[in-house]
Amino acid sequence: QVRERLKKQVAEMKEKFPGFKPGLAILQVGNRDDSNLYINMKLKAAAEIGISANHIKLPNTATEAEVLKCIASLNGDPAVHGFIVQLPLDSDKPINTEKITNAVAPEKDVDGLSSINAGKLSRGDLGDCFIPCTPKGCMELIRQTGIQVAGKRAVVIGRSKIVGAPMHDLLLWNHATVTTCHSKTSTLAEEVGKADILVVAAGKAEMVKGEWIKPGAIVIDCGINHVPDSTKASGKRVVGDVAYDTAKEKASYITPVPGGVGPMTVAMLMQSTVESAQRFLEKFQPGKWNIQYNQLTLKMPVPSDIEISRSCIPKPIGQVAKEVGLLPEEVELYGQTKAKVHLSALKRLKNQPDGKYVVVTGITPTPLGEGKSTTTIGLVQALGAHLHQNVFACVRQPSQGPTFGIKGGAAGGGYSQVVPMEEFNLHLTGDIHAITAANNLVAAAVDTRIFHELTQNDQALYNRLVPSINGVRKFSEIQIRRLQKLGISKTDPTALTKEEVNLFVRLDIDPATITWQRVLDTNDRFLRRITIGQSPTEKGFSRTAQFDITVSSEIMAVLALSDGLDDMKKRLGRMVVASSKRGEPITTDDLGVTGALAVLMKDAVKPNLMQTLEGTPVFVHAGPFANIAHGNSSVLADKIALKLVGKEGFVVTEAGFGADIGMEKFFNIKCRYSGLRPNVVVLVATVRALKMHGGGPTVTAGVPLPKEYTEENLQLLAKGCSNLSKQIQNARMFGVPVVVAVNAFKTDTEAELALVVQLAKEAGAFDAVECTHWAEGGKGAVALAQAVQRASQTPSNFRFLYNVELPVIDKIRLIAQQIYGASDVELLPEAQEKVALYTKQGFGNLPICMAKTHLSLSHDPEQKGAPMGFILPIRDIRASVGAGFLYPLVGTMSTMPGLPTRPCFYDIDLDPLSGEVNGLF
Repeated sequence: QVRERLKKQVAEMKEKFPGFKPGLAILQVGNRDDSNLYINMKLKAAAEIGISANHIKLPNTATEAEVLKCIASLNGDPAVHGFIVQLPLDSDKPINTEKITNAVAPEKDVDGLSSINAGKLSRGDLGDCFIPCTPKGCMELIRQTGIQVAGKRAVVIGRSKIVGAPMHDLLLWNHATVTTCHSKTSTLAEEVGKADILVVAAGKAEMVKGEWIKPGAIVIDCGINHVPDSTKASGKRVVGDVAYDTAKEKASYITPVPGGVGPMTVAMLMQSTVESAQRFLEKFQPGKWNIQYNQLTLKMPVPSDIEISRSCIPKPIGQVAKEVGLLPEEVELYGQTKAKVHLSALKRLKNQPDGKYVVVTGITPTPLGEGKSTTTIGLVQALGAHLHQNVFACVRQPSQGPTFGIKGGAAGGGYSQVVPMEEFNLHLTGDIHAITAANNLVAAAVDTRIFHELTQNDQALYNRLVPSINGVRKFSEIQIRRLQKLGISKTDPTALTKEEVNLFVRLDIDPATITWQRVLDTNDRFLRRITIGQSPTEKGFSRTAQFDITVSSEIMAVLALSDGLDDMKKRLGRMVVASSKRGEPITTDDLGVTGALAVLMKDAVKPNLMQTLEGTPVFVHAGPFANIAHGNSSVLADKIALKLVGKEGFVVTEAGFGADIGMEKFFNIKCRYSGLRPNVVVLVATVRALKMHGGGPTVTAGVPLPKEYTEENLQLLAKGCSNLSKQIQNARMFGVPVVVAVNAFKTDTEAELALVVQLAKEAGAFDAVECTHWAEGGKGAVALAQAVQRASQTPSNFRFLYNVELPVIDKIRLIAQQIYGASDVELLPEAQEKVALYTKQGFGNLPICMAKTHLSLSHDPEQKGAPMGFILPIRDIRASVGAGFLYPLVGTMSTMPGLPTRPCFYDIDLDPLSGEVNGLF
């Protein structure tokens, strides 16, 4: 009857919440035959009822620490509603059973063995605890008799934690008068004779005699004992603690052994699991996070970013991880406010449907920026804290170069920030430092290889590359790949001919073709051009080189575009650092450093978890440049976030610079490699930037805005909306609906904001909304969030701008004409040579990543608005083969920014007493 009732309840759950199933986990240590038998009974019952049961079996060599680690994982798994540890624990190692049972989360302890559940039962909190399954089954059997328990005299024989003690409490709180007896009770027969209800769990065969029993008593026999029986094939039979044949003549009801309490125990385990699932559904909606949001206390005027950040007390990051459905073993804490998320989460969630994918981009900005990061954070705060949607922000990690330069940090601003902002803007978890180390290892390997090839003969090089260790030479795995690339199938180092040794040991790098530079995560203009190899130990080998800023390293782009550790390792190995004197590409795999790079990057590949001011989750991962790279956060962060938010949730990511740069690369490069398809584009616009495009005076960082930007000027604004219209057109070209977010400043008038909204809609935007999230947090972006929700429900007919199989020049021309508005492109001689070289080397089918100024749709930063009919000059083309794109250089730019006259670090300081970072970000 119980099983049939439970089967109906589970069916109703599934009907109400499609895809939901009560989950039971059974943890076994060792391989005892009796435990295997009991577990099989439980698994069979679960399958019959419709419960998803998972049997986790640890070997008998498992340690206490290993068992506890497994328990912690199951405690954190939202798909597990009931969880039992099969006793006894069959381990060769000493394990404290009490410690193990108490480690099970009380809300999942369907065996009711933890001290918390036992304590609640003993004080009568029957509705707020789990009762051990055998006593619970006994009580159900007693109820089935129809006899009223209240006022009856009950006797329990046995005082174990599993049956006797909880049975006493259960009868007591059902208003029976209860006596507990045990092996030391001297008047046992007398006490049994008084019992209206007798529950026996002494573990002694047929200890209770039939003549002791009060006529008409209810007898529940929990004992399982083996006694000799020559008539049985096994030579023994199972009996209970009560002499059944004589007791049944006096009892009104009696349970047989076997077949009485045992099946009820299993049934009660199933019932407790279903009850736990029901409690879960009452508290959580499947697919909906149970998340605690932070309440903002808004102030006017808006304080500085650092003041606002400090006024917020972030939730412990472990709590954020739990709220979004990450398991404890998937989270690696870096203090209280940041954590790394293991890629195993993606594997676990692979069958989950993805949420809605939103990319935030902008019009062509002023040098001050138009608030894309702030809008991204404001939007997720609105979707999460105000509209109660599952939502994740995925943003880039900022470089310390601009943080200590003039731009400052990139955590958002006002009441729409990632917190703590100083953690976000500085070292975070060290990913950029790992990239610096990996990049410079490659640079060192390049120059070292050239040096040794110049100063040693073939045999000497071979002896160093493949040394004899204890008289044995052996190729490493990476050297085998090098031989295979050369067409040499031999694996015995002694079998190579002189010619093959020469091919193997000599990369013959042409120094003039080296494209790999050293990097540093600091703005240092004096490292833009340097001479290396000046020491006498370098024997006269010197060359001109340079430093770039770390975030421009190809390794950063590799990190951002990888979809796993294996993919990252392959991409790292494909990176081209130079050409040989024969014109062949030289890769990091040829240098033999692929494995070392993967080791240096093994932690950096894990996304970093943080939170917003209002407590919504944020992944901060990767920070590639948006000019010579694609300017988007990592594919891995997006993929994990899309699984975590679920089908109805949202992932909001930001593309660097304007829509002509970051968004175009997001679509044509990131989405091409990730396989993800966006649902909505949010295009950020400001009155200030649009006035600049209408012909307003130059906007300069650190200089007060001219009056044209602080006074109403609808004519100037309307003229500048040509840039907005073009960027809306650019987004729609990819088949994705566009919502324009008009980021309002206090100097904007209502008429100006209304005009931008009107012209955006006329240009084809799905909707256009005024936003005040900088001053009001998520509250100021609710209208934007609602527009994004509506837009996400419309069809997204996403398409790429070009086929990668097209010739390189054709792909460049399509971007220039369709996205920038150029009439044609002009390849300078060096660029023409590179097209021929890369096509010959087999790289012609890579996507294109245009390295262009972000201050204009054209190559000229002075050309504002939406210029048309210009010729786009391509001065050079370079290859990021590991990352997977070619990047044409349009105009001039530096990959090592310089510090301004008054850098931000003048305002940054550390309070030695509190340890707090003070100053501007």
